[in-house]
Amino acid sequence: MEAGAEELMPRLLPVGDWDLAEDFDPTVPPRTPQEYLKRVQIEAARCPDVVVAKIDPRKLKKKQTVNISISGCQPAPEGYSPTLRWQQQQVANFSAVRQSLNKHRNHWRSQHLDSNVIMPKSEDEEGWKKFCLGERVYSEIDALPNNENIGIDYMKVGFPPLLSIVSRMNQATVTSVLEYLISWFGEKKFTPELGRWLYALLACLEKPLLPEAHSLIRQLARRCSEVRVLEENKNEEQISALNLIICLVSRYFDQRDLADEPS
Repeated sequence: MEAGAEELMPRLLPVGDWDLAEDFDPTVPPRTPQEYLKRVQIEAARCPDVVVAKIDPRKLKKKQTVNISISGCQPAPEGYSPTLRWQQQQVANFSAVRQSLNKHRNHWRSQHLDSNVIMPKSEDEEGWKKFCLGERVYSEIDALPNNENIGIDYMKVGFPPLLSIVSRMNQATVTSVLEYLISWFGEKKFTPELGRWLYALLACLEKPLLPEAHSLIRQLARRCSEVRVLEENKNEEQISALNLIICLVSRYFDQRDLADEPS
């Protein structure tokens, strides 16, 4: 190593000029601390200043992975971009929901749950997907047989995000369930059951956001914009729901680069 480089990189373990044994051999295991440190010096001096990896380009032609980072959301279909006034109203409504939830959280947490409401453990990803979405959506069944005598089977249609349920979820659980549902949404279609839970979980997220929650909601907004563009039948109700989630992520949680431009 050059002298100038040594001055810029001071030694953490200075090695003096010790009197080493005449039979010192740097190729054999060191016998003393001085020999060990001297051997390290010798090996470091033999290292080249620049190392070039040897890569066989033929191996890269078959398997290549391209990662594309999209900074913003895809624009809404023509005629479906929300107005600024509509977005501001949704943010105001959402803010009121969050304030009410925080104010009455202890009350709703103390309410007894029905015997059939068994909340999964935080780490039970599949359990939460079934709990929130129901067997019909989870198993992608078009319809379930109706039985009016039994009433609603929430195990099949999913439990709604009741205040008595979401008030029992701490921030770790809220973030985990949000991650599970966003992961599901990444490969599946948007459904009303999913939309209700996404809205409720966003309402439970505490600000300032943790880094993982920040990343999740940005991922959610981008996915909503992708599904919105691909909506073939231009279902106005569904596009409105997707617009709402994008609006909350971008304008309430201050991810302004993801916001829809007012129509």
